[in-house]
Amino acid sequence: MTAAAARLACLLTMIACAAWFGSGTAAQAPFRGGVDLVSLNVTVSDGQSYVTSLDEADFEVYEDGIKQQTTFFSKVQQPIALAVLLDTSASMEGKLETAQEAAIGFARRIRPRDLMEVIDFDAQVTILQAFTNDMVALERAIRQASVNGSTSLYNAIYISLKDLKKARSGDSEIRREAIVVLSDGDDTSSLVDYDEVLDVAKRSNTAIYAIGLKQSAGARDFRQAEFVLKQLAQETGGRAFFPGTVGELPKIYEQISQELSSQYALGYVSKNQARNGAWRRVSVRITRPGLAGRTRLGYYAPGAR
Repeated sequence: MTAAAARLACLLTMIACAAWFGSGTAAQAPFRGGVDLVSLNVTVSDGQSYVTSLDEADFEVYEDGIKQQTTFFSKVQQPIALAVLLDTSASMEGKLETAQEAAIGFARRIRPRDLMEVIDFDAQVTILQAFTNDMVALERAIRQASVNGSTSLYNAIYISLKDLKKARSGDSEIRREAIVVLSDGDDTSSLVDYDEVLDVAKRSNTAIYAIGLKQSAGARDFRQAEFVLKQLAQETGGRAFFPGTVGELPKIYEQISQELSSQYALGYVSKNQARNGAWRRVSVRITRPGLAGRTRLGYYAPGAR
């Protein structure tokens, strides 16, 4: 078997295993009633706090610079499906316990209709708990994570995105989707490359919240990981955080929880009816002064693979 064939076979096995262990209560992205309906989850901030009192008239949506007509707007928070990813590579020794407690605090903030999945990654990716709102099961799964080996960050994000997609079709509930990933270093052992992960992320409607825990001075370079985490968050409408110490994690998870509970849902049918699979840039403007909106940067038009 060639090296390329071996790589493909191993990756397919990994995805199949993720589907098996990740099967269970599923999650669905919002607004799937029509294939041409573009759905956006929008966070609005005044620079200090999240703003949740706006109306539809306060939003303007643009696609490739052309203003669009919104056909759906809601302030009511839809339930969410969350994948929580924990780096358990060897460099997390001495930090994992604090990270676990912060992740458990985050899990305790989910609402009754929300679902959460727990994944850890080192040299391998393991789904410790499929989607559930059982707090006891989630806490048990988070505490089960243990330090071992290298860092397969790209594999973990890739598998969680695919797992969300597979689970989505079996759920009658309409859900937002998000991934919250904690890592403390560059990817060292993934089978998929970054460009492939970024492409899958951009084709999803999943916001990625990335926490890059920088290592101490003298440790290996963190610049690649910082770039990767920032870009994934920016493209998908999430946020990237880079705390200096592991002790800042509880506050960061709290910020993410607050943001996820403060979003607006918007939908529109594009004025561009070309079904060419091309990438289209999206931006949301808030008409009230002093406020800024954030959402995913775009989507692939119908006809994409």
